[in-house]
Amino acid sequence: MTGPWYVEAFRSAYLDVYPHRDLEAARREAKFLVDQGARGRLLDVCCGFGRHCAALRDHGIRAYGLDLSLELLGRAGSLAPVLEGRLACGDARRLPFADACADTVVSLFSSFGYFGEEGDRRVLLEVGRVLRPGGLFVLDLMNPAQVRSTLVPLSRIEREGIGIEERRKLADGGRRVQKEVRLRARDGTQSAWTEDVRLYEAVELEPWLLGAGLALNAAYGGFDGSTLAPDSPRQILRARRR
Repeated sequence: MTGPWYVEAFRSAYLDVYPHRDLEAARREAKFLVDQGARGRLLDVCCGFGRHCAALRDHGIRAYGLDLSLELLGRAGSLAPVLEGRLACGDARRLPFADACADTVVSLFSSFGYFGEEGDRRVLLEVGRVLRPGGLFVLDLMNPAQVRSTLVPLSRIEREGIGIEERRKLADGGRRVQKEVRLRARDGTQSAWTEDVRLYEAVELEPWLLGAGLALNAAYGGFDGSTLAPDSPRQILRARRR
C-alpha cells in the first residue's frame, strides 16, 4: 500500500466491493434528504462517483460533489452527463469553497471517521464554514452499537469472476472498526487494504458540531426515518447552521 488506506480503498475497485451502492439506492436516499429539508445549492462531501448528486439533481437541487478519489470521480460521466463540471477533487479537511456558499451539506455512507480525532473535527469545522446560516447538514454514520453486536469476523464472496475476502475486528476498546479487504479482480490481479474507521456516538460529536456552529436537532436509525436504536442499521444525524 502506497498511501493512506482511504486513498487505496476508494479506487475503481470500490465499485466491485460495494456494487449495491448504486444510483437506484441513491434515489431512495435522496428522497429522504429532500424530506429532511435538503434544498438549494448542496455539497456532497466525499461524493464518490456522484450517485447522490445525480439523484438529488432529479429533485431540482443544485447538487455538487467533492471527493479525494480521481478514479471514482472519473466514473461519474458514465453515470449522468448532468454531473459534468459539478464534481471536484479535494480533501474534506480543506474544502475548496467560499464561506457560506452552500444551503445544504451532506456526508453519506460512513465517509467520516477517517482522519483521527483532530482531522475529523476539522471536517466538521469546514462544513460549518461553507454552510450559510440556517443551512442543513446531514451526516450518515455507522451505528456503533449495531456494528459491535453484529460484527462478522470473516466473509468470502465469489461474484461474476471477482473474489472478495473481508476480515473484520474492533480496536481501541471498540471505538474503531478495522476491515482487511483482499480483492481478486476479473483479470486475476490482486489488491489489498485495511480500512480503519472511528465509530462515533452522537453524544461525542455534539460538542464538535456546536464548535463548528452546528446545532444537532435529530438522529435517525436509517433512511426510512426510523428512530435511532441500538439495532438500527445506520446513525443519521441532522444539524442546522446557527
